[in-house]
Amino acid sequence: MDFTMGATAEELRGELRRLIADEVPADYLGAFTDDPADLAVAQHFCATLAEHGLLCPAWPQEFGGRGASIWEQTVVREEMWAQHEPRGAQYMGVNWVGPTIMRHGTPEQQRKHLPPIARGEIIWCQGFSEPEAGSDLASLRTTARRDGDGWSISGQKIWTSYATMAQWCFLLARTSHEGRKQQGLTVFLLPISDPGITVRPIDAMLGPHHLNEVFFDGVRATEADVLGEVGNGWSVVQEVLAFERVGIARYARCERLLHTAPEVLGEYWDETPETLRGRWARMLMRCRRARLLAYQVLSLQSAGTVAPGDAAAYRIAVTRLDQESAEVLVELAATVPGDTAGRRRFRRAVHDHWRYANAATVASGSIEVQHILLARELLADPGTGTAAGRPGRAVSGSADNRGPLTGRIRS
Repeated sequence: MDFTMGATAEELRGELRRLIADEVPADYLGAFTDDPADLAVAQHFCATLAEHGLLCPAWPQEFGGRGASIWEQTVVREEMWAQHEPRGAQYMGVNWVGPTIMRHGTPEQQRKHLPPIARGEIIWCQGFSEPEAGSDLASLRTTARRDGDGWSISGQKIWTSYATMAQWCFLLARTSHEGRKQQGLTVFLLPISDPGITVRPIDAMLGPHHLNEVFFDGVRATEADVLGEVGNGWSVVQEVLAFERVGIARYARCERLLHTAPEVLGEYWDETPETLRGRWARMLMRCRRARLLAYQVLSLQSAGTVAPGDAAAYRIAVTRLDQESAEVLVELAATVPGDTAGRRRFRRAVHDHWRYANAATVASGSIEVQHILLARELLADPGTGTAAGRPGRAVSGSADNRGPLTGRIRS
């Protein structure tokens, strides 16, 4: 099996690392802090990436990309997340809002929304979860009622990341109560500046800008704001979640911090308890497993054959890795002696990683829901729907011009 990405991808990785070193402060730990300068760094860096054609390289040229391979886009994801996401909230627009509008949007919606995302100018937020519809998203109550030639939308969303800084909301609302609860849902693309939309921040350990309540009070929407078909929002959202759950390369940050630990400890590394070094080594192996699972799902996505269970297997592995590696890193950071700039930076980075990792198994669908999705796929017979064993799925796709990326992976 050959899981290398080839020379093109490695050259891109080197270019991204040079840009980060030149444009992003060494102590940068993300855009979402109390310091407005951190958000300014992210917005400037997005513009720099766009100028170099590196913000969304795998997008078609007509939409602002350069038609690169999905593996080049994967390199971008990995390098960005490894360095505490210097794109800020832009990953949401690049990873799944844009691709979803490409697949389901009208030509007018594509012309309106895709170029600003490709230039790194627009931030999107996701209006999905509600106070009584989190993991059970299909139970949402935000309602869009027919009002003349348009819609009137009222309801509440919660845990909405980046809503205080976003310009647009990708909203899921109920347009019909007939049939199963998954039916009658519709996606709307709405400007946050609408006077009927109110955003209230929620204090949380993740820090500013992350979690918010969003209230919709008679928000006016037209047919031009509907993404896809009215009543078909559930199928659109299933695609969105598959893109979202693999779009964050969590393993990349885990791997970078784990590799940094021996460098920071230096001569003290050999004095680290053997059991702790053993756990450190196991986490590195888990990073490799999560990376290969991500590559499996990406390859299936590029072939148009990804299923919920594929993304769920990756999501389970990478979110558990996030949390368990954070615990190991916290213990390693506690053993780091001295107070040099590099060691202070490492401790801060580990604390930031631990803080975010606590939410990993809840964000974008809880780990319990991911287990259900995976179990349904493993136990369902594709032909009859009855319980049956299911073999591993082959991976196929193109890493670059060298040939196929092939293999068989099990979680």
